[in-house]
Amino acid sequence: MPEPLDPALTRLKPLLLDTEGLVRAVASGRRRNAHPEPTRAELRPVELREGRRLQITTTDGRTPVTRNYAGEPAGSAVDALLAQPFGNWHVQTRDAIVQLRVTKRGEAQVHVESQTVQPVDAAHDRAKQHLIDPADPLFTALGADAAKRRQVDAFLRQLAPIARRVKPADRPLRVVDLGCGNAYLTMAAHRYLATEIDPEVRTLGVDIRPEMAERNSRVAEDAGLTGLGFKAASIEEAATDPDLAGVDIVLALHACDTATDDALALAVRWQARGVLAAPCCHNDIQRQLQDASATPFAGLTRHAILRERFADVLTDTARADLLRLLGYRVEVVEFIDSKHTPRNALIRAVHTGTAPTGRRVAEYAELVASWQINPALAQRLEPELAAVLG
Repeated sequence: MPEPLDPALTRLKPLLLDTEGLVRAVASGRRRNAHPEPTRAELRPVELREGRRLQITTTDGRTPVTRNYAGEPAGSAVDALLAQPFGNWHVQTRDAIVQLRVTKRGEAQVHVESQTVQPVDAAHDRAKQHLIDPADPLFTALGADAAKRRQVDAFLRQLAPIARRVKPADRPLRVVDLGCGNAYLTMAAHRYLATEIDPEVRTLGVDIRPEMAERNSRVAEDAGLTGLGFKAASIEEAATDPDLAGVDIVLALHACDTATDDALALAVRWQARGVLAAPCCHNDIQRQLQDASATPFAGLTRHAILRERFADVLTDTARADLLRLLGYRVEVVEFIDSKHTPRNALIRAVHTGTAPTGRRVAEYAELVASWQINPALAQRLEPELAAVLG
């Protein structure tokens, strides 16, 4: 239920200043008819030589500025950020995730979700910790250079909290990577999960090319990865495979165009609790935009390069909205800097079973109607959406 904004923001302040309990906080977006300066802020605790500090990184959309605070200056800096007209606050602590959204009426919509995480590693002055040792024989077997190792590390940092959250208490964790390709992220994920989350984890990489399944099996054996297998099959064939029932986490990393939608739809049907998808190519929506008789802002789709970039955003927006309608909590994040790969958006979802609100249904309906699109994921999930939306 909406509530007065000022008291809700006041309750955030002690969470933001608690450098022992805070994991990370992000302020973003804007309120109606208002523009915050800066446009985004991120807060996290760091351990410096002089002690633990609150690190605040702000940006105007171009240049990030990072400062470290303690004592009264920290309180003043937090007060200044809370006074800015941000539209959203996402605060993660060791005990809870607090999400505050400012409504069009200027009220606060607050959602609190309990969680338990490990103590915050606030290391800052020390050398950066890798989730997999760069000397691990896995990287030798894969022939991975420093850039690939950084990409692996960035992906694992997105995977780790979801794996901890969805790990079953009574059986091994089960992970499937649909369209795994050369599987270097699949193998890295399995190595990390087996070492840090569940020694009995079972991971399966699925790719339509038999030669890739054979090659990946050889590399996995060379790297000493047990509990990891590969199968030559299409995503459609995987959908009918009884051996894949009961999957906990579905990965779809750089599956091209609507193959990402195939993987997401299968994750929903499997009732996977965790989903991580890094989409690649968005040709389907590009074609639909090109064929549309009218669009809200024609300039966004008139030029081919702008239409391509906008299609990326529109496609992943629709995917995120559809997953939300089907009971997932969804974030779309940048999982690695674009200098490593231009396809660096990651759809990260955890199933909560929350029923969609009328507002969410209306937002999605307006999106697809305005742009005259029929997302591939919606087509694949027609029965599931009909059951939810009526």
